[in-house]
Amino acid sequence: MSQSQPQPPFTVRVVPVTPFQQNCSIIRAASGKAAVVDPGGEPEKILQAAKDFDAEIEQIWITHGHLDHAGGAMAVKRATGAPIIGPHKEDTFWLDEIADHWAKYGHPGMGENCTPDQWLNDGDELDLEGVKFQVVTAPGHTPGHVVLYNKDANIAFVGDVLFAGSIGRTDFPRGDHQTLIDSITQKLWPLGDVQFVPGHGPVSTFNRERQSNPFVADSVTGYGGAATKPANEMDQKLSKRWQ
Repeated sequence: MSQSQPQPPFTVRVVPVTPFQQNCSIIRAASGKAAVVDPGGEPEKILQAAKDFDAEIEQIWITHGHLDHAGGAMAVKRATGAPIIGPHKEDTFWLDEIADHWAKYGHPGMGENCTPDQWLNDGDELDLEGVKFQVVTAPGHTPGHVVLYNKDANIAFVGDVLFAGSIGRTDFPRGDHQTLIDSITQKLWPLGDVQFVPGHGPVSTFNRERQSNPFVADSVTGYGGAATKPANEMDQKLSKRWQ
């Protein structure tokens, strides 16, 4: 008689939202209770996806305060009663201007300003039905950006810190290129070869980016004793594919 396989601690469904196709993630525990990461807009689409996923949203986790990551959080909260948790309070000024920023991008009403119920700090822990996620502060793209990491499943939700083949923009207010590079090499790489869900585009792994990412490969940063190549900050700013 075959033994039944153990049920994974959680499953993930990624729902691209807004004109920026931001990766909103629904993390569903085995019980059906769920957290939604970065509901940037189109709350009806997110709520329907959760229903189709048989997921009951109990928490809303925000990696940073940009319009396409937090613009739908208040609407999801009203629909579910779930508290909004994160990011770090240094992103307050971004959260307070979401509606204005959507209007400036030509999409008035796409999102609304966001008021979190709880801020996050480095080393905090989020709990979804007993499944623990470590909070790692990773400024540079925004000053209050956080990354959410689950050690058991070896997965991280990194917002706009890191992408497959790229990194986050640093030419916004209070962005800083070197701070972002330091966040990636000093806070993310030590976690090991982690699969990550970025804020936009396909998933990747930290090791893959350490080998080939033109901005944070070991050959560029010198991480792990690799030969260092000069980093061109202007090229980094001009090459961004996402917000």
